[in-house]
Amino acid sequence: MKQVVQNYKSGELALLDVPVPGCKPGGVLVRSAYSLISTGTELMKVSEAGMSMVGKARSRPDQVAKVMQSVATNGVPATYRKVMGKLDSYTPLGYSLCGVVEEVGAGVDDVKAGDLVACAGNEHALHAELNWVPKNLYAPVPDGLAPRHAAFGTVGSIALQGVRQGESRLGEVALVIGLGLIGQLVVQLLTASGVRVVGVDPDPVRCELAERLGAAACGDPASAAVEATVAELTGGHGVDQVYLAAGGGSNEPVELAARLCRDRGRVVDIGKCRLDLPWNAYYEKELDVRFSRSYGPGRYDPEYELEGRDYPIGYVRWTERRNLACFLDLLARGSVDVEPLVSHIADFDDAVETYRSLKDGELKAVAVLFRYPEQAGHAAAPVVAVPAVAVPTASRKPSPVRAARTPVRLAFVGAGNYATSMLLPHLARRDGVELATVVTTTALSAANAQRKFGFAGATTDLDAVLGDKSVDAVFVVTRHSSHAELTRRALLAGKSVFVEKPLALTEDELAGVLAAVEESGNDRLQVGFNRRFAPLLQEAKKQFGARTGPASLRYLVNAGRLQHGSWYLRQGTEGSRFAGEGGHFIDTASWLLEADPVSVYAVAASGNEDLQVVLRYPDGSTATISYVTTGAPGFPKETLDVLADGKVLRLDDFVRASVHGPGKWVSSRLPKARDKGQSAQLAAFVKAVRTGGPMPVPLESLVATTAATLAVRAGLAGGAPVTLAGAR
Repeated sequence: MKQVVQNYKSGELALLDVPVPGCKPGGVLVRSAYSLISTGTELMKVSEAGMSMVGKARSRPDQVAKVMQSVATNGVPATYRKVMGKLDSYTPLGYSLCGVVEEVGAGVDDVKAGDLVACAGNEHALHAELNWVPKNLYAPVPDGLAPRHAAFGTVGSIALQGVRQGESRLGEVALVIGLGLIGQLVVQLLTASGVRVVGVDPDPVRCELAERLGAAACGDPASAAVEATVAELTGGHGVDQVYLAAGGGSNEPVELAARLCRDRGRVVDIGKCRLDLPWNAYYEKELDVRFSRSYGPGRYDPEYELEGRDYPIGYVRWTERRNLACFLDLLARGSVDVEPLVSHIADFDDAVETYRSLKDGELKAVAVLFRYPEQAGHAAAPVVAVPAVAVPTASRKPSPVRAARTPVRLAFVGAGNYATSMLLPHLARRDGVELATVVTTTALSAANAQRKFGFAGATTDLDAVLGDKSVDAVFVVTRHSSHAELTRRALLAGKSVFVEKPLALTEDELAGVLAAVEESGNDRLQVGFNRRFAPLLQEAKKQFGARTGPASLRYLVNAGRLQHGSWYLRQGTEGSRFAGEGGHFIDTASWLLEADPVSVYAVAASGNEDLQVVLRYPDGSTATISYVTTGAPGFPKETLDVLADGKVLRLDDFVRASVHGPGKWVSSRLPKARDKGQSAQLAAFVKAVRTGGPMPVPLESLVATTAATLAVRAGLAGGAPVTLAGAR
């Protein structure tokens, strides 16, 4: 299928061929009929992409701050790879469309194939021929409403949420500053609510349009006529509300709002304009400044948007989805008219040229629609949801995995940030490796990985990859909740498997993986515990030498706080942070102590995710892992000490290591980068696949580390040490 994309590094716009997205549970697959270009938000993004690197940095200081924090934590080289990887990728455009439901995912019962729906979301309602849209981000289109009008649903919801934040009342007077697409809709919504509206915009054409759509009067912000009109309509008191629907770097909108608003009036920011509030003016009138967050309650909440958890109507009357349905109803009843806003309708095949014309000013428009080819009776290619699929029943056990040919052919399931910054760069330039296929549930991420790393194919069809006999090994680099199931399926298909940590989130998931090993006879498994492969730590262990007595190991992990909205925070589906990451540190401790733990004791600090985990080993050695989320962000992430036989090994965040004892060894103070062992681990895995030799880490050790990680949760619940059973 085709999708409009942009490279944020180069500014290139393209109409790209990408795989069809899978129809996952909890949503629907929608074939686009019309999608709307947001001439404000999208063109701002397009313009930013054309800036120099310095210009991009100036326009996004919030992202610069994140980069600096990453440099402090991960070092310059790793941060550079991560940032350049994100910049030099295709990103999607679009967030408002109307289309026909082509396939319905499990758990959806309010629409069926063939229904017309309006869709929202900058990850789901994209300028693409097909989109997967979760339940709370679509709404059925009322009978009789034209699809091109329903395509305005998302921007209409933005305007509607802004009006709700203003709490307008019948008979009040409002000022709308900025008469672009959102401003024009705000004017109509206020008018329909019995509010008299004055509009402000430097473009006389937009002012005239707003007056035709119901505004009492409109004019240039510098015009004295605007102030005179406000004075006449309000008896000199000033407007009751001001809606900032303007963009740009000027501070004039907020200054004008203060001048024309009444005492204790309300100022609502809907757009993205400069907000240097003149303190005296706002203080003296005690103005109430409010922000309108996009489409309404639920926005940026992954449990609402992705998992379909609705808010009770008794507590949250107007959510994203209810706003969308309400706006569609207003359109269907004629209370709002979007037809006069449509400046241009372009065929989807002309998308790149349309954006260029808008950016260059050749096409002046309030609203532009893309029209997609009609696909009556079209059947989409079969798609498979990942990971919620049934495991095929094997008629016989697969043969044990053979040594692979050269080059080793690899398939990736998942192409997120870790895969594209920490794994694929090492594999793409490795001799004897062929990147065969990348599988994702979103079309664009697969296309990006194919373009950047040279995969021979990209798809959303997992079954086709598992059934491809030419694929030697499968990398599972998806979200934590899918690891065990995907690993199980790949083992049953006879593939060697590299799965990122964690291997499993529950004891049942771990048992399922081991059952697949027993059923298939295939134990060719590696989990991404890379730190034991780090060259600096390996050299430090060598310098420490053999020990005769028990050791004491201390591992401090300054994990830091996660950004709001991170999927790591979804403990209900993705497990706790320690469940996802703790295996790294347990595996490292076990490798240094050359044994698997026999018991786990865990305690947690009250009110946060800080943990103390004590592992006991067969020879009396102990390892204490302090996993802390409340430490200083500038402090190193990982520091480790091992003490035994009068010797001490010290590791400082994979930057420096030392061994103190009868002699002293200190590593270089100026390493090239933090090397946490990803490259060496991948080399060992590829060699094992190619030669048929032993896997880099014995299966018993992988299982023991996973079991110990899972035991932390049980230990916290029970308040007592947990004894671990045998690894197998």
